[in-house]
Amino acid sequence: MHDAYEETSILNISVQIESMAAYDDNLLIGTREGHLLMYNVPSVSDDNHKLELLRHSKNFNKKRITQIDVIPEYNLLIILTDNIICVHDLNSLNFQQLYQLQKTRGATLFSLDIKPNQIINGEKHTIVHLCVVVKRKLQLYKSKGKKFETFNDLELTVPDIPRELSWCGETLVLGFRGLSYTILDLNGKTKELFPTGKSPEPSVTKLSDNSFVLGKDSQSFVMDTRGELIQHNPVKWSDTPSAIAWDDPYLLGIVHDRLEVYTTEGCLHIQTIKDLNKARLIYRCKQGKVFVASISHVWCVRAIDVTHQIRTLLEQTQFQLALKLTSLSDISEEEKVKQIYKIQTLYAHHLFRSKRFQEAMDQFLKIGTDPYEVIMLFPDLVTPSSNNPEVSDPTLPKLQDHDLEKGLRALIVFLTEVRHKLMGDSKAKDKDNIKEKSLIEGKKNMTAVATEQLLKIIDTTLLKCYLQTTDALVAPLLRLNHCHLAEAEKTLLMHQKYPELIILYQTKGQHRKALELLEKHAKENDSSLKGTARTIQYLQHLGKDYIDLILKFAGWVLNEDPEQGLRIFIEDIQEVEQLPRAKVLDYLLRCHKDLVITYLEHVVHVWEDTNLLFHNVLIHQYKEKCLACMSENATPAEKQTAQYIRQKLQQFLQKSEHYMPETVLVHFPFDNLFEERAIILERLARHQQVISIYISLLNDVPKAIEYCNKVYTRYQKNADKQKQSNGADEVYVMLIQQLLKPDDKENLMAGCSSEIQKTAQPDLEMALRLLEEHAAKIDPLKALEILPDNVSIGRIRHFLEVSLQEKLNAKRRIQVLKGLLYAEHLQVQEQRMHYESQSVLMTEFNICPVCKKRFGNQSAFARYPNGDIVHYSCQDRKA
Repeated sequence: MHDAYEETSILNISVQIESMAAYDDNLLIGTREGHLLMYNVPSVSDDNHKLELLRHSKNFNKKRITQIDVIPEYNLLIILTDNIICVHDLNSLNFQQLYQLQKTRGATLFSLDIKPNQIINGEKHTIVHLCVVVKRKLQLYKSKGKKFETFNDLELTVPDIPRELSWCGETLVLGFRGLSYTILDLNGKTKELFPTGKSPEPSVTKLSDNSFVLGKDSQSFVMDTRGELIQHNPVKWSDTPSAIAWDDPYLLGIVHDRLEVYTTEGCLHIQTIKDLNKARLIYRCKQGKVFVASISHVWCVRAIDVTHQIRTLLEQTQFQLALKLTSLSDISEEEKVKQIYKIQTLYAHHLFRSKRFQEAMDQFLKIGTDPYEVIMLFPDLVTPSSNNPEVSDPTLPKLQDHDLEKGLRALIVFLTEVRHKLMGDSKAKDKDNIKEKSLIEGKKNMTAVATEQLLKIIDTTLLKCYLQTTDALVAPLLRLNHCHLAEAEKTLLMHQKYPELIILYQTKGQHRKALELLEKHAKENDSSLKGTARTIQYLQHLGKDYIDLILKFAGWVLNEDPEQGLRIFIEDIQEVEQLPRAKVLDYLLRCHKDLVITYLEHVVHVWEDTNLLFHNVLIHQYKEKCLACMSENATPAEKQTAQYIRQKLQQFLQKSEHYMPETVLVHFPFDNLFEERAIILERLARHQQVISIYISLLNDVPKAIEYCNKVYTRYQKNADKQKQSNGADEVYVMLIQQLLKPDDKENLMAGCSSEIQKTAQPDLEMALRLLEEHAAKIDPLKALEILPDNVSIGRIRHFLEVSLQEKLNAKRRIQVLKGLLYAEHLQVQEQRMHYESQSVLMTEFNICPVCKKRFGNQSAFARYPNGDIVHYSCQDRKA
């Protein structure tokens, strides 16, 4: 694919290389002859930076140096020679041996696990674990400074001698010749994996503290410490590699005389470096620097400049690998963030052009791309303007049919996620914490105005997308939207989505446009807005601030369907109840008078409004309705209606406490509706006129008697009879007088002609019977005044006896009451004299028991019932 590394031959020696290790820019070589060499290999290979031999210990050991490794933090050199582990000082001239681990005699292999910067007791330390293979035993050691001590006296037994060994965190990975790989934790728990395959030699390469690579023939499998595959696709070499090293993100393997380079993610073959004659050892020194060695030759394999690699990878659309290299590069964090964002953006655009729309949108969302840039990928969704003319990108794919729908659905998901984040929707599902974090950070400096503008673009675009994919979602979007009004209006009209257009107008406060559209489509048979229902519902929810608009557009609804149209003003909805009722009433009186009674009945009876205006007008409307239906030309149905309305009028006049009888009475006729007039006059306490109506006009004596009984009963219940009688105590006298002289001009109802009232004749017998039945309620003097002179005493004997007895009883009650009051008066006087007989002697020696001070000449004092005297100001402080 591309050149990730370049090799340089740095060393050709006469001795045979047996083992190799490196740290920083230093290379350590152990030979079969027991020599130990240390070289400095500069990072840059030129005339000014050449290989330098730092130390050469020819007499280091007589045996071959099987394995070598370095602990730079402690300047320790760990060597396996003559089947024993030796620890040497790395800084001494001849690598002086510090000590041997005697228990490791017979060792064939070891592995180090170095963990720098570990916090212990608040201090940073480097922790080193050492595992040594001694035949079928695994010995574990832990560093304590430069000393190695056995790790909890732990020694593990395995079924065979391991040929490969590696630490992965707290887990050991073992490879046996011709057997299966095994993972082993420090508690001795093992898990057998898969066999090594046709090639008996195992291969174990550590990637991180929880992942490693195992070889099986010409394949390498990436696994975790639980023994599970991290990815199912293995790295496939051209042949079985003899040695493997990991230099993130590449896996380097020696295959015959070649060095093959692969990635673990995607298992891509990157490069093959040839002509490494008989190479058999490989060791990673640091990031981007690997040493390869044969028996006598050493090559330094250096990574090519990351910037050059990234440029090449981007040309080859290998974005993931480019991102990995960027994250591993040594550029500043600020530059690294910018570079990563740029690559991720290119990757997202590549996905889009490859028609992998959902993946592209997920990538845009992850990096927090400006939504407008994403929308621009769909030119048909962008409306060109003078400030932003349409510029067609020739590299964008022409989306049609299925591809267009797929792209729009992916865009909907992207815009919906962005919309939720911008609107602070805490209930939106957080699918990815990285997405949320990136999006919030990308928008945190955005002003409120910019946010509103962005929401306007997003919602308008969502509207267009829904109309082309799922139009059922248009209405829910419009109920809480930030759409651009003109653009959204144009789009909805183009698609003939009139109900949705109504919702748009409503949310944008364009109520007049909405109502005009409803009126226009109400009479169209094929329209979804046909009829008055939508207009009624719309007007009901406008509220009192739009009363003029409501009254303007309620007219055609009331003309079309008066019964349903009146729901605009009487529905049990908060907005309807809060409408200015006086203004509604005035409108109905002027334009729809037939609906006034129904409206006022709802206001008075359902909403229980006590406003005098509504009660007065309702009475007036009842009266007008009655008179209209009681005319000479009225039909039987109208007459029946008049009877029903009169019944309602009479009940309302009797029960309502919130109309003004004086005002109402003025508008009532004198030649009709006499019973209703009597009820109003009763409210005004004009008893004489009420009785005159019942006797002279209606000739209904029982009704008059019933009225008198009711008035007198109410009078008796009145606590202050003298002040509030209003003639109620004389109501029976008035009735008798009316019975005796029904045509008396003084008793005639004001406003009525004598012809109308001459319907009753004097009835002496009824008058005398009333005197007997209600003798106790009638003043005898006034009764005698109105009785004719020719009535004998015998006829009124019973009345006189009852009256006299009532007066005597009243006199006796008054006398008893007088006596009781006098006795009470004497008791009060006696009690007064008792208290006045008590005296208090105040001298200059009296002391207040509260403040312990003497009473001065001008002191005010208080005396308690027990006789204690205190200052007036001290009385509240006395316990």
